[in-house]
Amino acid sequence: MTERALRLGTRRSKLAMAQSGQVAETVSQLTGRPVELVEITTYGDTSREQLAQIGGTGVFVTALRDALLAGEVDFAVHSLKDLPTAQPDDLALAAVPLREDPRDVLIARDGLTFPELPSGARVGTGSPRRMAQLNAYARSHGLAIETVPIRGNIDTRIGFVHKGELDAVVLAAAGLHRVGRIDEVTDFLSVDTVLPAPGQGALAIECAASNASLTAALAELDDPYTRAAVTAERSLLAALEAGCSAPVGALADLLADGQIVKEMRLRGVVGATDGSTLVQLSTTGPVPETHDQAMALGRELAAEMLAKGAAGLMGERAL
Repeated sequence: MTERALRLGTRRSKLAMAQSGQVAETVSQLTGRPVELVEITTYGDTSREQLAQIGGTGVFVTALRDALLAGEVDFAVHSLKDLPTAQPDDLALAAVPLREDPRDVLIARDGLTFPELPSGARVGTGSPRRMAQLNAYARSHGLAIETVPIRGNIDTRIGFVHKGELDAVVLAAAGLHRVGRIDEVTDFLSVDTVLPAPGQGALAIECAASNASLTAALAELDDPYTRAAVTAERSLLAALEAGCSAPVGALADLLADGQIVKEMRLRGVVGATDGSTLVQLSTTGPVPETHDQAMALGRELAAEMLAKGAAGLMGERAL
């Protein structure tokens, strides 16, 4: 008798289905069991409000977690940046697979790069973090841009450019890779210009903490370096007491000497959404070997940022 299929809870969006489909395939190969996708609609999918208004954190996650706890699905796949920073005791973050490209990208009309945008260019993004950094970059380079708040899936956002309503939109590279549209990018924004959201480009695979055998099986998908990096980034975010509606960017990357990974560098930024003020700092230390060490890296950098005035910027909400 064959074992019953594992049920993977996923949001219904094209991107969520693409990333969950990729995970389902890998889990099926690992466990030898079929995996079926169970589509779940979340509050963030149905609400038409700006994310900054509805609280951002958890709006895409709660319904999936409820389904896990109710036993309606066996495991769930989230975009890690959507997860609230506190992990519930009854759910295990079983795996953080190898991260996709964490950068933000520009899709602009006429193949334009960010520095080539005309004066007064309208650039769409729903993210206060992106607004703060794009506006700061524009100010420091004598560019005049207008950031325009938008929502919607990848198709909707790119459509604003094709229809001529906006000159450009900013999206995450990872999502475009996963839906096969990375060739539409006109500019990859360097992390020196725009730091991504904490955890951007990474996936989180969750299951009930009580399901030890499934937790162990899913752990095979875990990438320890990615997990250490996103743990440090999210620890920074938590210590800044910010939901994802606050303009916080963070990226931890590994500094290697040839093939040998020596250190981890964590960079963080908080900014006023108009780009008038940014607090941007970085710290470098040994690659964290434990969860607690990764958490400490984030907390230490957050403390330095708060000392430099980050707290005064945290109240900034776009829109």
